[in-house]
Amino acid sequence: MSSTLPVALAQQTMQSSKVAEVNTGSLTPVAETSAANTLLHELQLGEQLNNSVVEKRRADFSLMLAMLAEDVREQSQFLLPKTAAASEIKHTEASLRKQFNLPAKAPLALSSLDEIKQFNQAQLITEHDLAAIQLTNILNPKPLAFRDNKQHISTEVLTNTSLFTQLKYKQAQQMMLCDDQVSAQTISSEINKPLNQVLPFNANAWLDSVQQSLVKAPLLN
Repeated sequence: MSSTLPVALAQQTMQSSKVAEVNTGSLTPVAETSAANTLLHELQLGEQLNNSVVEKRRADFSLMLAMLAEDVREQSQFLLPKTAAASEIKHTEASLRKQFNLPAKAPLALSSLDEIKQFNQAQLITEHDLAAIQLTNILNPKPLAFRDNKQHISTEVLTNTSLFTQLKYKQAQQMMLCDDQVSAQTISSEINKPLNQVLPFNANAWLDSVQQSLVKAPLLN
C-alpha cells in the first residue's frame, strides 16, 4: 500500500474542514468536525480512486472504498443539484396542431349539404390522378361520414322491416323533431306503448252473462 495515501486523505479532509468552516459559519464546531473529517462520497477523494485503478494499487482502492459512508444516500449520485420543477404545460389539440402546422381535424360528418361537393372526384379518378386526391384530402380533410347520428337507420334497412316497425320508427322521429330536449328514456317509454287503443270491457256485464248461461244450461238440456 502506498505510504502517501493516508497523508493525502488527511490533507484532503483538513481542506474540506476549512471550506466547511467558511461556508457554514453558523454550524457548531462539533457538527463541522464530524461532517468534514468523514469520507461520505467518492467526490471527496478526487482522482485517487481512478489513479489506484490505473496503477493497480488494489489495497489502496479497497481502503478508500471501505472508508466511504455505508449509507448509499450519502453517495454523490443521490446528491445532484435539484432544479425547480417546471410548471406543467397543458397542451390542447388546437395548440398542438398550430405548433406543428397541422391541418384541422377531419370532421365526423357533414355540417351542411353544400359540403357534398367536396366528394366530386370522378374527373380525377378517370384521369388516374390519385395523388391529387390524396394530397387534397391531407390539406383539407373531408368528413368521415355523411351523418354523425348513431340512431340513424338507412332507408334500405328500414324498407326491409315490417310496417309495424316503420310506424314505431316514424313515431320516434316525430317525437324528436317536436322536442329536442326530450330524454332518451321518455322516447323509449313512449315507443314501448302499444299503437292500438285500449278496448272497452265491462267485467260486471261479462260475469252476469256467464252466470245466466250457467243457470240456463240445465233447462236447455
